[in-house]
Amino acid sequence: MLVDEAHIYVASGKGGNGAVSFHKQKYQPRGAPDGGNGGNGGSVILEADTGVNSLAWLKNHPHQIAKAGLQGARNNCTGAGSPDLILKVPPGTLIKDDNGGVLADLASPGDRIIVAKGGRGGRGNAKFVSSQRRAPSFGELGEPGQEYWLRLELQMIADVAIIGLPNVGKSTLVGSLSEARPKVADYPFTTLEPSLGVVSSGDMVFTVCDVPGLIEGAAEGKGLGLKFLRHAMRSAAFVHLIDLAAAERDPLDSFDTVSEELRKFREDLAERPVIVALNKVDVAGEDRAEEVRAAFAGRGIDAFIISASDGTGLYPLTKRLAQVVTDYREERSRPQGFELFKTTSDPIKVQREGSGWRVTGGSLLRWVAMTDLNNPEAVAYLQNRIDRAGVENLLGKAGAEHGDEVRIGKSVFSWWPKGSAPLEAYDIEGETKVKRGRR
Repeated sequence: MLVDEAHIYVASGKGGNGAVSFHKQKYQPRGAPDGGNGGNGGSVILEADTGVNSLAWLKNHPHQIAKAGLQGARNNCTGAGSPDLILKVPPGTLIKDDNGGVLADLASPGDRIIVAKGGRGGRGNAKFVSSQRRAPSFGELGEPGQEYWLRLELQMIADVAIIGLPNVGKSTLVGSLSEARPKVADYPFTTLEPSLGVVSSGDMVFTVCDVPGLIEGAAEGKGLGLKFLRHAMRSAAFVHLIDLAAAERDPLDSFDTVSEELRKFREDLAERPVIVALNKVDVAGEDRAEEVRAAFAGRGIDAFIISASDGTGLYPLTKRLAQVVTDYREERSRPQGFELFKTTSDPIKVQREGSGWRVTGGSLLRWVAMTDLNNPEAVAYLQNRIDRAGVENLLGKAGAEHGDEVRIGKSVFSWWPKGSAPLEAYDIEGETKVKRGRR
């Protein structure tokens, strides 16, 4: 059964820690720092692949976690990086965050997006050697990985979508136009999932799908229409199928009902080319078919008279659909995958939070996460980085006073600007707290 929705948790791998090591050699008791860098953690990537036609496997295995990078080693050995975790999804998959914001549209095979970037490996102590720091005794921790809940929605890529009220013959038409064999029965809502078929007309090849029957109120969630209307969103045109044999309902009224539901669901769907097909002429008869066609002609709509079950009128309908799809492809190329979420600059900001201050933005969160706060030398290095980023000036302008608490992520610091307070690190109530000052 087609699964076209999945709610998944993705987590990239943590970077490996940088090593703290000093070269050891006979008769050289104080060797130079030679701690190597940690390896990068694996990223989580979603990639559109024609070999996948459903989101079932992700729905059944929603937790996807990449591996962490390995720790660096002595002799400047870099830890091994972990491979990326590539998750295959069907072309036409829409990627959303847990709040419904669109991140990417993987419309074409090969389209991909990194949804959780692997953590960077921490630098070993050999990377911190400078003219002022000859023998650093600290390295960086690996950068934590990213973790997100994502919502995946499959929008089937079909050139033509067949729409209409329940039980008008949509699945039968898909089977007659192509080699598809969808379930067909003489009762409403036989189709519980869209059927996809491939149609050939001369040198032209295009795809058709049937959208499970729409009823009045479908755009508000009645019936099955709302669940499957998204499969019509990529179509170049619609075949609006009308049941000639349904004596209890006026054909024009049926047409208006479905058209209005399309418009309510999404305004631009009502602007797509619509080819009206009057089905079941073999049951209703030619006179009834001509009467209904004349009624549509009165609205300026040229309707095709067909019988999906015995093939009557399918050749001219197929030729017309092939022409519409050709025109669409010439005017507008097939949708290409594109990332809608753009990374923007994140300036450093200082805001009051309770009796203290919250500092956000820039690379501060990553710097703190990659610092061993139990190593005074590492904390001093972090302090210098934060000061160079302008945090001290921003705190002063915001009105921070000596000894105020400053929070960066989950870490809490006591602010002593250009003071002489001792540098120490300690834990309070499960949170790492660092008193900042200059020796």
